[in-house]
Amino acid sequence: MLSPPPLLSAALVLVMVHALRAAPLSAGSAMVEFPNGAEPITLFTYKPPTYKGGPLLVVCHGVQRNAKEYRDYAITLAERHGVLVVAPLLDEERFPSSRYQRIGLLDKDGNAQPSETWSCTLIPQIVAYIRESECNPDLPYYLMGHSAGAQFLMRLAAFLPIEAVRIVAANPGSTLFPDRNRQFGYGFGGLPEELSNDAAMRHYLAAPLTLHLGTGDCVADAYFDTSSEGMEQGASRLERGHACFDAARKLAKEHDWVFNWRMVESSGIGHEAAFMFATGKAGEALFGPDNALADSGDSFPVVGDAPFESGDDLFGSGDDLFGSGDDLYDC
Repeated sequence: MLSPPPLLSAALVLVMVHALRAAPLSAGSAMVEFPNGAEPITLFTYKPPTYKGGPLLVVCHGVQRNAKEYRDYAITLAERHGVLVVAPLLDEERFPSSRYQRIGLLDKDGNAQPSETWSCTLIPQIVAYIRESECNPDLPYYLMGHSAGAQFLMRLAAFLPIEAVRIVAANPGSTLFPDRNRQFGYGFGGLPEELSNDAAMRHYLAAPLTLHLGTGDCVADAYFDTSSEGMEQGASRLERGHACFDAARKLAKEHDWVFNWRMVESSGIGHEAAFMFATGKAGEALFGPDNALADSGDSFPVVGDAPFESGDDLFGSGDDLFGSGDDLYDC
């Protein structure tokens, strides 16, 4: 058989490349599959009918793994701020708490895993997939998670250099203190040097992280982490969020380090994702007070305005570390 002319071969290659490229997201609610090799991820999406190229918002679900509902919770934000919404489903079978809330940082024996295996690396991969599908390689993006999803994002912020404009952790059940005296995942204790040294701490404190706390999240429900390590952080999710923020701000001030965290409160809201997404304070948590609808509650602005620093030598492995605590409560 004769080979096609070179120009025709090149044209066929271009056609094949475009055929393989993901199609732009459909307007309204949809579901797409992110291929991700042997571990495909279902993405629940929403594109406002009036979308005009606004940023991407990746939403991380709670322990019930109800990504579709979380996508729906974020529709108000999508319409209000003109953003794309993508809510990945990280199912419990493939992503138990050691791989979701704890990002797969440690194996079951407490040994640090190679950074490329961490589950949080899925987020920049999903962002790249959406950027390609939307033909917008510079599409800015934001991250927002509630409860277990907030824990996932706090640990992502600590250990993964990332381009996100802002990372919002709403009502995390336990927090990650910038403290080497608290074992991972409540702090940085027991981790190898490259994951717990001052460069790692600086990276975490410089992350564009917002703690969005409901002032009514004071009830120890069935999912509340009542472990001794959790209770040392506070008697409620609200107390734990405040304590972690205060400890981080104090450490940054003591060392004159960049501190890019914020804290935003939504008055009277408990451990309820739908309400936390619907309040105008959710927009403030993501985009700042000048871009959100007025609502009750107090906002604590950024301290320090230097650019985000990723830090050096954050990745590596280690042995004989503290275990992942898979038997703990999840949110």
